[in-house]
Amino acid sequence: MAEKVAGIDVAKNHLDVHLLPEGESFRVANDLDGQADLIRRLGQNRYRVVVESTGGYETDLVAELHAAAVAVAVVNPRQVRDFARATGRLAKTDRIDAMVLATFAQAVRPRLTGVPDEITLQIKALVTRRRQLIQARQAEVNHTEHATLGTVVGSIERMKKALEKELDWLERQLRKVIEASPLWQRKLEILVSVPAIGETTAAAVLAHLPELGGFNRREIAAMVGVAPLNRDSGMLRGKRTTGGGRAEVRRVLYMPTLVAIRHNPSIGQFYDHLLEQGKAKMTAIVACMRKLVILLNTLLRENRYWKPKCT
Repeated sequence: MAEKVAGIDVAKNHLDVHLLPEGESFRVANDLDGQADLIRRLGQNRYRVVVESTGGYETDLVAELHAAAVAVAVVNPRQVRDFARATGRLAKTDRIDAMVLATFAQAVRPRLTGVPDEITLQIKALVTRRRQLIQARQAEVNHTEHATLGTVVGSIERMKKALEKELDWLERQLRKVIEASPLWQRKLEILVSVPAIGETTAAAVLAHLPELGGFNRREIAAMVGVAPLNRDSGMLRGKRTTGGGRAEVRRVLYMPTLVAIRHNPSIGQFYDHLLEQGKAKMTAIVACMRKLVILLNTLLRENRYWKPKCT
């Protein structure tokens, strides 16, 4: 008997669902009642559910699926779109997206998403809010460049101070949440033992990559999107590229990677070696980021602090 899978396209107000092998499509409201009815049906018939990571709209649904013990995989939208193109499904509607997700689930069988604990959810929310405030502060800084009227300049300065105050408060809340969990505190201490990794960076990495420490080096690099992928066919040999994975983790680790290149001898030497081989600077930076991710993964897996010989 074919495995039962459900592709769910998540929107703010509704959920489009496609079931296989039945081939049935339907829509329910994305609210408590709609989710409850859908999850009851999926759970009773033991469906494996696949949803895309949509930046937050899927969070409540995934939490409810986990609570009901329904198997669910949260996948990268880019991976699904590549699958759709490869199978000739170029049209894009909510109903078609749900069908593509179900077909993808049946063909690829993506790894199930683990159940996030309450601390992880809190930290992820706080880290996300911190990023939003930093972006708002930078927007005010950018406004300063063209502001000449005194009252406008004063308004910008007051807004910047208010954002700084809110950032300070948010970071205190983040520290309180982490300090309340011995497990999170231990993980944080291990990560910050690595030069170039500060507390906020460590918290962000753990929040957006809770699998860190539980996978091998190849798997964790692919999960972040820094693993080199072959582009070979027949007699052709293409450049190795990276892509997909968790863009938020790459964004968080970009500046720490630059710092590590300057202040971590092992990573700095690795970077220089790549440049000497003719690699482009960005290619070398991504390779150093991969080296840094693998190091963090190894330290957490072995539950030990960084020492110079670790790199």
